[in-house]
Amino acid sequence: MPAGVVLAGGRSTRFGEADKAVADLAGVPMLRRVADRLAGVVDVLVVNCRADQREEVAEVLSSYDRPVRFAVDTDPDEGPMAGIRTGLREVEATTEEYAFVTACDMPFLDPGLVDYLLGCAKNPDDEAPQTGTADRYDAAVPRPTEWFETTHAVYRAGPMADACDEALLAGERKIIEPLFELDFVAVGEEDLADFDAESFESVDTPEEFTAAEERLGD
Repeated sequence: MPAGVVLAGGRSTRFGEADKAVADLAGVPMLRRVADRLAGVVDVLVVNCRADQREEVAEVLSSYDRPVRFAVDTDPDEGPMAGIRTGLREVEATTEEYAFVTACDMPFLDPGLVDYLLGCAKNPDDEAPQTGTADRYDAAVPRPTEWFETTHAVYRAGPMADACDEALLAGERKIIEPLFELDFVAVGEEDLADFDAESFESVDTPEEFTAAEERLGD
């Protein structure tokens, strides 16, 4: 199984003054809902967060049944690419080669999709990768529409962290940029049909939070 990396270091500007990562979503903090969805398909959980969040996040995950590690941002507010880089560097300190990266605001995550994406990365078919040639891909990224779901994807920790470092040094901030330095496979709409499309839904605003509460409370 891969590691799980949850990105929780954002400022939640669209959400209001509260930290959405630990906001109570139908009785369970949102980050914990994401972590619980991952519990059966990852061996270790890495949480990327700011230093001022760590204590509260640790409390939220105190009873989690997988080892939890923290990847604290040394320079907060650099954006999700930096969060992915920092999280994957922490994965490199474990025995895991691959990691599923997701945002803390995706409480409808489909665990089956995580397994499937890992299989796509580790057991490529006869199709050539998007760039270069490899017996395993460095990433398997869903593409249910024209957009890549880069914060809901499997990455080989080292190569993706290196690509993020290079992009950041070059002044790039678009989260898609590091992907084009990797041997990756895009998992399209047809291959995603067996999985819950709600897996890609994020809860960014108070209105979306209320709607998610209603669905989870049914």
